[in-house]
Amino acid sequence: MNKKTTIYDIARALGVTVSTVSRALNNVPTISEATRKLVLDKAKELNYSVNKLASSLSSGKSNTIGVIVPTMQIHFFAEAVHSIEKELKKHNYSLLLYQSNESFEDEVNGVKTLLEAQVDGIIASLSLETQETQHFQEVINQRKCLVIFDRTHKDIPAPVVKLDDFKAGYLATQHLLEQGYKNIAFITTDKEIAIFQDRFHGFEAALKDAQISAREDFIIRGDLSIEAGIKGTEQILKSAIQPDAFIGGDDFTAVGIIQALKTANIAIPATGVIGFANQTFSSFISPTLSSIDQQANKMGEECAKLFLKMVKQKSPYEAIEQIVLDPILIKRKSTNRIDK
Repeated sequence: MNKKTTIYDIARALGVTVSTVSRALNNVPTISEATRKLVLDKAKELNYSVNKLASSLSSGKSNTIGVIVPTMQIHFFAEAVHSIEKELKKHNYSLLLYQSNESFEDEVNGVKTLLEAQVDGIIASLSLETQETQHFQEVINQRKCLVIFDRTHKDIPAPVVKLDDFKAGYLATQHLLEQGYKNIAFITTDKEIAIFQDRFHGFEAALKDAQISAREDFIIRGDLSIEAGIKGTEQILKSAIQPDAFIGGDDFTAVGIIQALKTANIAIPATGVIGFANQTFSSFISPTLSSIDQQANKMGEECAKLFLKMVKQKSPYEAIEQIVLDPILIKRKSTNRIDK
């Protein structure tokens, strides 16, 4: 078995001290550029690779960040993670990604696993099942950096990057009203996640400002999925008064709404449909789906910047910031009403 190259081997080969090799490999400013190049070239020649665990134990820093998301099947999270990685890579950080799959239990295990992996911090978006937050408190207790994004919780005393989801719900509803729709249905989740509650409150506020009362039989709370959109629409269509527009709690639910309307031979956009997240497929389905863009790339960038700011502070939580991004309305054919 070949023996793994160590910094002692590099020092011996160059006739320098071990501390000189260590400082050169860790880019310590007191080492000259010529010496650093000499050490790096010899390290490459001898196939030296850094023992990250040993390095993190000695320095207290692993240059690895844990990222927890509900699922990578949702394009929003894939985009956000890509932006986080792109931004942190500039500062020599690598990512460990963990999917909770919308499970509270998996999320708890994810935090535990990442802390055991000696990450320098965690950037996370909560699962739909998450109501208790003690597992995130453990990150804070260990003085690791914690940033919560998109799906947040009021009981987590950590920096936040989120969308103005009240405004998002208001914006979606206002757009439908401006297109001439008045009887608007809303299919959303029954989970007590702040962003979905805020979107619904925005919906209610927009109707109230238009002096329109929300109908209870037009509101379905259940899951967020294509299947939920289909079932919810079928249930609402049994009402005595038919809605002339639907809001899906996310774009997948909105796709289910469109499918159910097509099955019932209800024309779109005579009946309008809008969703949230601006998934990639929204511009390819028929009709193309109007949606609220959540600025995934910007959200990922802001998460990374917040983390880097926390790392430089004497105490990571000496200033707890909250960054709130504006939603962007993307108008497509599903709400382009001809007879408005």
